[in-house]
Amino acid sequence: MPAGQFKARCLKVMDDVQSTREPVVITKNGRPVAKLVPTDTPSKDIFGCMKGEVEIVGDIVSPAIPLEDWDMFR
Repeated sequence: MPAGQFKARCLKVMDDVQSTREPVVITKNGRPVAKLVPTDTPSKDIFGCMKGEVEIVGDIVSPAIPLEDWDMFR
Protein backbone atom coordinates (compact mmCIF):
# COMPACT_ATOMS: atom_id res chain seq x y z
CA MET A 1 0.00 0.00 0.00
CA PRO A 2 1.49 3.38 -0.95
CA ALA A 3 2.26 5.70 1.98
CA GLY A 4 -0.10 8.41 0.68
CA GLN A 5 -2.99 5.95 0.50
CA PHE A 6 -2.14 4.66 3.99
CA LYS A 7 -2.08 8.21 5.35
CA ALA A 8 -5.53 8.93 3.94
CA ARG A 9 -7.09 5.69 5.26
CA CYS A 10 -4.93 4.97 8.31
CA LEU A 11 -7.69 4.26 10.86
CA LYS A 12 -9.65 2.03 8.47
CA VAL A 13 -6.51 0.08 7.57
CA MET A 14 -5.71 -0.39 11.27
CA ASP A 15 -9.23 -1.72 11.90
CA ASP A 16 -8.89 -4.09 8.93
CA VAL A 17 -5.56 -5.42 10.19
CA GLN A 18 -7.07 -6.00 13.63
CA SER A 19 -10.10 -7.85 12.30
CA THR A 20 -8.43 -9.90 9.54
CA ARG A 21 -5.11 -10.43 11.38
CA GLU A 22 -3.29 -9.89 8.04
CA PRO A 23 -0.28 -7.54 7.96
CA VAL A 24 -0.08 -4.60 5.53
CA VAL A 25 3.19 -3.46 3.93
CA ILE A 26 3.46 0.30 3.46
CA THR A 27 5.61 1.48 0.55
CA LYS A 28 7.25 4.73 -0.45
CA ASN A 29 8.23 5.10 -4.11
CA GLY A 30 7.51 1.40 -4.58
CA ARG A 31 9.88 0.28 -1.82
CA PRO A 32 8.66 -1.25 1.46
CA VAL A 33 9.32 1.05 4.42
CA ALA A 34 6.99 -0.24 7.13
CA LYS A 35 4.79 -3.16 8.02
CA LEU A 36 1.58 -2.87 10.01
CA VAL A 37 0.95 -6.11 11.87
CA PRO A 38 -1.69 -7.11 14.42
CA THR A 39 -0.62 -7.29 18.03
CA ASP A 40 -0.20 -10.66 19.68
CA THR A 41 -3.20 -11.76 21.64
CA PRO A 42 -2.36 -12.66 25.22
CA SER A 43 -2.45 -16.38 25.77
CA LYS A 44 -5.00 -17.66 28.21
CA ASP A 45 -2.79 -20.14 29.99
CA ILE A 46 -4.62 -22.17 32.60
CA PHE A 47 -1.52 -22.56 34.78
CA GLY A 48 -0.99 -19.54 36.99
CA CYS A 49 -4.14 -17.70 35.91
CA MET A 50 -5.34 -17.43 39.53
CA LYS A 51 -1.97 -16.38 40.95
CA GLY A 52 -2.55 -13.96 43.79
CA GLU A 53 -6.32 -14.57 43.81
CA VAL A 54 -6.47 -17.53 46.20
CA GLU A 55 -5.36 -17.70 49.82
CA ILE A 56 -4.67 -21.09 51.41
CA VAL A 57 -5.84 -21.19 55.01
CA GLY A 58 -5.15 -24.15 57.24
CA ASP A 59 -4.00 -27.66 56.37
CA ILE A 60 -4.62 -28.62 52.74
CA VAL A 61 -3.17 -32.14 53.04
CA SER A 62 -5.13 -33.72 55.89
CA PRO A 63 -8.74 -34.82 55.36
CA ALA A 64 -11.42 -32.35 56.41
CA ILE A 65 -13.27 -35.10 58.29
CA PRO A 66 -11.42 -37.20 60.88
CA LEU A 67 -10.59 -40.72 59.66
CA GLU A 68 -12.71 -42.22 62.46
CA ASP A 69 -15.84 -40.76 60.85
CA TRP A 70 -15.24 -42.39 57.45
CA ASP A 71 -17.43 -45.47 56.92
CA MET A 72 -15.06 -47.17 54.48
CA PHE A 73 -12.33 -47.47 57.14
CA ARG A 74 -14.57 -49.37 59.58
